[in-house]
Amino acid sequence: MTELSMKGVVDMHVHTNPDLRLRAYDDFELCDAAVRVGARAIVIKTHLGDTSCRAALVNRYNRLVHGENDFTMFGSITLNRCVGGINPVAVENALKLGAKVVWLPTQSARNHLIKMGKPTDGCVDAVRDGRIVPELADVFRLINDYDAVLGTAHVSPEEAFVVVEAARSAGVKKIVVTHPEWWVVNMSLEDQIRMVRDYDVILERCYAQNMGGGKYHSNLPENLEVIRTVGYKNVMVDTDGGQTENPHWEIAMHEYMQYLFDHGIPEDQIRYMTHDLPCSLLGIE
Repeated sequence: MTELSMKGVVDMHVHTNPDLRLRAYDDFELCDAAVRVGARAIVIKTHLGDTSCRAALVNRYNRLVHGENDFTMFGSITLNRCVGGINPVAVENALKLGAKVVWLPTQSARNHLIKMGKPTDGCVDAVRDGRIVPELADVFRLINDYDAVLGTAHVSPEEAFVVVEAARSAGVKKIVVTHPEWWVVNMSLEDQIRMVRDYDVILERCYAQNMGGGKYHSNLPENLEVIRTVGYKNVMVDTDGGQTENPHWEIAMHEYMQYLFDHGIPEDQIRYMTHDLPCSLLGIE
């Protein structure tokens, strides 16, 4: 049996410590793991705001501890209430500090709070009355200026269509629909097909999803179906990893890649979804 190599792999969605929820690795431990397997890049994410400064420190640590190598950590910003919601000032600062992904609200999104059975007082809306909020137009401009990536995060499918339509109209080139399979987002396969057909977005399909109570559900069989249905060129393989309940990041990523290969996805297509596509989104070789 052919075993796929992790060399050059990229994951644009990993959670690390420090966090309000215990994660499996801290930033430096994730870097160590990435260097061990020969990864090219990882984007670290937090629901608490901006990870760009953390990524910069990791890259300094990497050179001091591991010497010259190909790995780079990248930061991101998530537009939850703790950064002022849809806040162009916070976005601009994060992008100036090297952030590569701007996520819409996650835990502050109205859709997230409703699905979790929590009050929506103080939620962060990206869409209001069927239109994007005015501040989001400024965020789109900044994403364009810095050649960054827009992630739809935890908004509803209906909101995602409004956002993507407006983003494309504003000239945003790099749009990723964040884990559409997760039950909180719950985007139907038909809607994912329509997203790809009408807007040529990237579907981020993740290793596993949190079902609540510390239980996780493997997404791998459904991910395989989506790749076969919409085509590999519009699918990005990410883990959304870092949970203590799931395998460590590098184990989960390798398992994911190997599963796809063992179920008939050609190696060159897996490479595209785990190497070429995310490198293009990050603007790296």
